[in-house]
Amino acid sequence: MSTAPPTRPAAEPAPTADRPLDLAGVGIGPFNLSLAALAHGVPALRTACYEQRPAFHWHPGLLIDGATIQVPFLADLVTLADPTSPWSFLHYLKAHERLFPFYIAERFHIERAEYDAYCRWVSEQLPGLHFGHRVDAVRWDHEHQLFEIDYTRLGPAADPHTPDPTATDPTATDQESRTPGRAYARNLVLGVGTEPYVPEPLRPLADAPNVPVLHSSDYLEHRERLLATGHVTVIGSGQSGAEVFLDLLRNRPLGAEGLHWLARTPAFAPMEYSKLGLEQFSPDYTRYFHTLPEPVRDQLLPRQWQLYKGIAHETIDAIHQELYRRAQHADGWPGAVLTPGVTVRTAGRIAAARLELHLEHIQQGTRARHTTEAVVLATGYRERPVDTLLAALDPYIRRDASERPRVDADHRLVLDPMIKGSVYVQNAERHTHGVGTPDLGLAAWRSAVILNSLLAEPAYRLPSRTAFTTFGLQPSGRCGTVIGSPHLPDQRGPLARTRT
Repeated sequence: MSTAPPTRPAAEPAPTADRPLDLAGVGIGPFNLSLAALAHGVPALRTACYEQRPAFHWHPGLLIDGATIQVPFLADLVTLADPTSPWSFLHYLKAHERLFPFYIAERFHIERAEYDAYCRWVSEQLPGLHFGHRVDAVRWDHEHQLFEIDYTRLGPAADPHTPDPTATDPTATDQESRTPGRAYARNLVLGVGTEPYVPEPLRPLADAPNVPVLHSSDYLEHRERLLATGHVTVIGSGQSGAEVFLDLLRNRPLGAEGLHWLARTPAFAPMEYSKLGLEQFSPDYTRYFHTLPEPVRDQLLPRQWQLYKGIAHETIDAIHQELYRRAQHADGWPGAVLTPGVTVRTAGRIAAARLELHLEHIQQGTRARHTTEAVVLATGYRERPVDTLLAALDPYIRRDASERPRVDADHRLVLDPMIKGSVYVQNAERHTHGVGTPDLGLAAWRSAVILNSLLAEPAYRLPSRTAFTTFGLQPSGRCGTVIGSPHLPDQRGPLARTRT
């Protein structure tokens, strides 16, 4: 008997107003892929996801050899909600005849490249995933009580005489054909992901052509050129910055490392990885955080930076070991400088191959000029804006005191009651749900919460308690063994009747 999941069937016609989707996903990253995988096990729901990229790829520029994800392999797309799912990481290993080697290896944290391959394996077989489909706009159809989703299907041009779309649209791919389409859905889930963040002082250099200032998300594409560059500066104290610095350090000449690592944080600090500390990435803490007043949440998040911006202990150890090894063999300090507590005030070019950064030390209050030949910005990511995509819905979105969308406990935008459908968000609610929002370990749980909230009867039984820590003196939403209450009765009825 084959253990492989079913192969993806032929594409269905676009959902119409007469036969809409129950849930349409915009974007196919790990979070919406998790949602699609769990939805596949719920016959009552008709779902589909749309993604403008031609295939699944997860941070391809940072798949550095040997780099691991920072959560255990159990934090795959489905296991923490449904360990029996055919889309689990263990099922992936079995399908590729690597289950026993993985067992013998005793690896709790897998390499990023393997996680990327696992997700791609799911994406290539799971029904209802539409790659090469760019969602352009979303509207609410008051007549049909549905969301209208306008998309453009992207693909290679069949006719070699087709005009080059890049002539009018610089974001288009060469020889790309475009076919407009429309789909209808009762509910939406936005999983458009994040985009690289470049600090304001460095944007002019990063945007200029042929200037060696790049974000770490593009590191592997430029790695060989960086290794051949005389002096490289890495900016950013998180895991990505540490991995880039370590990879460059290991592969540059002994005694001529030519590296400088700058960080705004007061130290190159380890990530909080104590067991009780990790309970802040549990559903219990997520529910607790959501109940806090908005000003308290806003004050709390910056103070929790070591929960998600720190560096893995193993990476810190590897960096120190490499520096010590080089100090021994070079009979002196290696040519690598590590300076925390520094901000970049301004930056510019001073020669064809030289860059100058104006630095300020936060604690000392001193300033200095730093010259280098290339800069790698490991400065993190920001939520991808969806203002254009949701422009037609903007008047219906309820916002907080800081003009951010309000998000309820089930990860649903708070909308005007005129909108009967729901718009869910994935990895866009850190201001309401806390530090666990972008964490892969909560992906399956959040997906199950969203799916349960759409159904009259929950599809996934979720735990009422997930942490030994009791957060707060007041209950924070523990209400039995199911999280995710049914939504509006007029929306719930049809799904209840089709459930098998």
